Amino acid sequence: MNIRRTTLAATIALLSLGTLATVPSVAQAQIIVQVAPPPMRYERVPPPRRGQVWSPGHWEWRGGRHVWVRGQFLRARPGYAYREPRWDQRGDRWEMRRGGWDRDGDGVPNRADRKPNNPRRY
Repeated sequence: MNIRRTTLAATIALLSLGTLATVPSVAQAQIIVQVAPPPMRYERVPPPRRGQVWSPGHWEWRGGRHVWVRGQFLRARPGYAYREPRWDQRGDRWEMRRGGWDRDGDGVPNRADRKPNNPRRY
């Protein structure tokens, strides 16, 4: 029984190593791929709702391809600014910047912000 478990564990470990080579780079909720996202789709933006923020539709990388995610309303967070998800081109690669809430509106995620409460300057 112990030999079977060890063999099974070794097989799973080897298979998972093989799949890591095909998965795009992931670093702190960022995805980097070499395939440009398709053009944005038109979405009718619904009328505003009290206490909610509209998050527009966007392309995400899932299962080795771009998949459209429809826009949706999110519950507003007082004192925070919402950043929309977006793709940035870096040379021949595309990096996904996930959307999220930012306390000071400077575009830097709070977990990576060295000055988390600095005011936005224009």
